[in-house]
Amino acid sequence: MTAWILLPVSLSAFSITGLWTVYAMAVMNRHVCPVENWSYNESCSPDPTEQGGPKTCCTLDDVPLISKCGTYPPESCLFSLIGNVGAFMVALLCLLLYGQLLEQSRHSWINTTTLITGCTNAAGLVVVGNFQVDHAKSLHYIGAGVAFPAGLLFVCLHCVLSYHGATAPQDLAMAYLRIVLAAIAFVVLVLSGVFFIHENSQLQHGAALCEWVFVIDILVFYGTFCYEFGAVSSETLVAALQPAGRACKSSGSSSTSTHLNCAPESIAMI
Repeated sequence: MTAWILLPVSLSAFSITGLWTVYAMAVMNRHVCPVENWSYNESCSPDPTEQGGPKTCCTLDDVPLISKCGTYPPESCLFSLIGNVGAFMVALLCLLLYGQLLEQSRHSWINTTTLITGCTNAAGLVVVGNFQVDHAKSLHYIGAGVAFPAGLLFVCLHCVLSYHGATAPQDLAMAYLRIVLAAIAFVVLVLSGVFFIHENSQLQHGAALCEWVFVIDILVFYGTFCYEFGAVSSETLVAALQPAGRACKSSGSSSTSTHLNCAPESIAMI
């Protein structure tokens, strides 16, 4: 077991904790309404007697979408930090997963596509985190439109890799768990999109809840990679960064490190 196992665990723990902290700050600063609130008004008048605590009068501008929670300072600063750090960790995790499959001689087009979608997801997260929805709406929606579908495609492709690469009962159990998480992510993302395009306050609130479930679900999915990362080493990163033709070592090498099986028949073309 190596220290790399901390990467997926840290990604999930840091992002989930950070996002809920952003939400709590936004609620206490009265920038959004709490998730348990389902009552919305056309407009609200300032109440001078109301001090501190969550809002009691809410409009559609106060729906607790994740993006809305991270719109205004000080929570916007933490939201940007989570987006940038999380994106870096996602890209590194995807690269290591790609290299690990190369070490196992599983160099297929699915592995390559998974790496691309994972890095695309990370790029979208950077845009979402740094361009707040109320200040750069177009860029923010472009980032979200890239990050969410790419994240969903990433987890779906990794379900395929996990299932077909299972060699033990534990591997198969992990593959089934990921399939369940991917199915949940697909359903809530579709529901979130369907609800979001309507102006109805109840549907908008439902979209916010679905968005939260989707993001938490994807982060939990990333956390499951601690199962594989116990076998990851620095050479896995080297294998991922090297060209495919030079990533393999000769079977006669005296090196004690893990080497790739370079038999031509065992390597699928991209």
